[in-house]
Amino acid sequence: MSVKGGDPVLVAGGAGFIGSHVVLALLEEGFRVLTIDDLSAGHREAVLGGDFMELGLGDREGIARAVKSFQPRVVLHFAAHCYVGESVLDPARYYGNNVASMVNLLDACREGGVEGFVFSSTAATYGEPGSVPITEDHPQRPINPYGRTKLVGEGMLRDYERAYGMRWVALRYFNAAGADPRGRLGEHHEPETHLIPLVLQTALGRRKELDVYGTDYDTPDGSCIRDYVHVTDLARAHVLALEHLLGDGESDAFNLGNSQGTSVLEVLSAAENVTGGPVARRKCPRREGDPAILVADPGKITRALGWRPEYPDIVDIVRTTWDWMSAHPRGYGS
Repeated sequence: MSVKGGDPVLVAGGAGFIGSHVVLALLEEGFRVLTIDDLSAGHREAVLGGDFMELGLGDREGIARAVKSFQPRVVLHFAAHCYVGESVLDPARYYGNNVASMVNLLDACREGGVEGFVFSSTAATYGEPGSVPITEDHPQRPINPYGRTKLVGEGMLRDYERAYGMRWVALRYFNAAGADPRGRLGEHHEPETHLIPLVLQTALGRRKELDVYGTDYDTPDGSCIRDYVHVTDLARAHVLALEHLLGDGESDAFNLGNSQGTSVLEVLSAAENVTGGPVARRKCPRREGDPAILVADPGKITRALGWRPEYPDIVDIVRTTWDWMSAHPRGYGS
């Protein structure tokens, strides 16, 4: 069974940060790609090839027409809201898009005979970790609406496979970061909430200082530790997951992380190494619900799909982000 050579693939939300890097990786592997995105958070300039339709998942009939006309063998789904704090303040928005609109996409796939579905999930489905590093069999007890909507999405995939036979892979990201090493794509969110871009915005003078939330955790330097995984490595994992499904592989869920944690203060140190100057910071109290340590055990995806990160070093992750942001200080269009 062919797994490349022009196989059609539909990417929902492919104009966003991770989705655009995945679209680029798919094109480089020879897949024929249709990207759909309503551009509410994504950027048309980030879609570097293939076909494009400005289309939101709330348009049930439009999604059904797109799937019917393009006839993708696999669909990759990134079109979700993803801010934890916002999900707490406006859960209706998250359940409407991340759950109800996902039903529209799944039904279009079911009716269109799509073979497989790759789902952008999250480590937020685990909630407060009972142990680290976190394996896929860790209990999933999300503590915010964002994590709960993604867990519902994983449950829908299991139910749809049981009833309709559509196989799936769910990829549970830890902290996606970095930018295309060749400078073609990068991270542009409004508002920006991710640590590494915030640190580098401070280095560029766009922010007065970085707020460091908590310096009294039970960690070596007192700041939170997170698992940063380069977006190019994430993109390659999606290609491997897609090929796994096209090769009649079984449905499964996998962690995507580096298996090594980096503290907030270590990220600041890496940024100073890369930029050659100090980054102003301000110590702030802990934020409620921030665990001290979140680190993945990605051994399962290494064993099953052969995935290993090519950019595990935090300095490399920061450097590719810095290269992109230096060339695009206001993001796409600058």
